[in-house]
Parts: sequence; C-alpha cells; structure tokens
Amino acid sequence: MPHHGQIEVIVGCMFSGKSEELIRRLKRLAIAKKRVIVFKPSLDTRWNRGAEMVSRNGMAFDAHPIFRSSEMIEKSASYDVIGIDEAHFFDESIFAVAQELRESGKHVIVSGLDMDFRGEPFGQIPLLMAVADAVLKLDAVCMLCGGRATMTQRLIDWKPAPYESEQILVGDEEYQARCRSCHAVLRNK
Repeated sequence: MPHHGQIEVIVGCMFSGKSEELIRRLKRLAIAKKRVIVFKPSLDTRWNRGAEMVSRNGMAFDAHPIFRSSEMIEKSASYDVIGIDEAHFFDESIFAVAQELRESGKHVIVSGLDMDFRGEPFGQIPLLMAVADAVLKLDAVCMLCGGRATMTQRLIDWKPAPYESEQILVGDEEYQARCRSCHAVLRNK
C-alpha cells in the first residue's frame, strides 16, 4: 500500500515554542528511523548557528539554510520527513512546494508565525494552514500582564512599532509576546 504524504503546521506568536515543538516531533521521527531533513531561511542567523535550527530553550537540530523554497524539492529527494522552520520568511512558492512534497509522499512539518506584528496574516502560513492535514496553534505568556499571549509585539525604542514600519527583523530584542489587550500598533493618521 503506498504511503501518502501529509502536511502538519505549527503556528503561534513569538516565544510560543514553535521551533521547540518542531524539533520534538522531528527527533521522535528520527528515532523511528525516518530520514529527516530540515530547512530554514538563510536570513535566520540567530545564535550564529548557521547549520542548525535552535529553540530558545537550547534544543537544536541540523538544518540547511536555503534562499528559495524551490531548493527543498531536489535537496529532500532521499528523505521521508521534511521540517521547515520560520516558514513565514520563505518566498510565496513555499505553498506550492509543501504541497508538491506531500504529493510525492513526504511528511512535511512546517513551523512559523501565523500573524505579523500588526496582527495580520503572515506570508503563506495562513494558506498552508488551510491545506494542512493538521494544525497546532501554540500560545505564550504575555510579557506585560502574564495572560495568554497570541500576538507578537514589535518594539522600536521600547515603544509599539508603527504600522508602516519594516516587516522583517530577525532577533529577539525587538519583540515581545502579548495578549490581545496589551498588543498595540501605532497608526499614523
């Protein structure tokens, strides 16, 4: 009987444990003797660990930094499981690539932010959630009130970032996990 592929998507705000959950799942599959490969965007240079995906709690997994989503097709040909970290940073073709991998029988596990700092859908993640076989949405703890955080707060000089400000900044120092009540976006009027 042929093995059918699947897409799993792990989403949530920053500091919700997305990479940690991805690593946990990949390690379990590797223990089960599945051939696992992980991709991350080449612009993810956190912790200066270029060939690793690293979670905030220190868990790590070998990862291949790539520039374009299309690179995953050829590089994953001999693997059973494809992990994709920080998927919101990949180009638009990540949506088609993930589906192509699933159609070829691969088990694809994607992690990324579902919303940007404005609270709006981020990149191709919402589309991937729509076609996924399973979706896990994680939350964090609000760094202001201690409540359930589902939003990513971008800060500039410790103040909420204006709506028009740059979308992509990699690093922790400019972001906080916030609940909806504490989340703020400045709008120029």
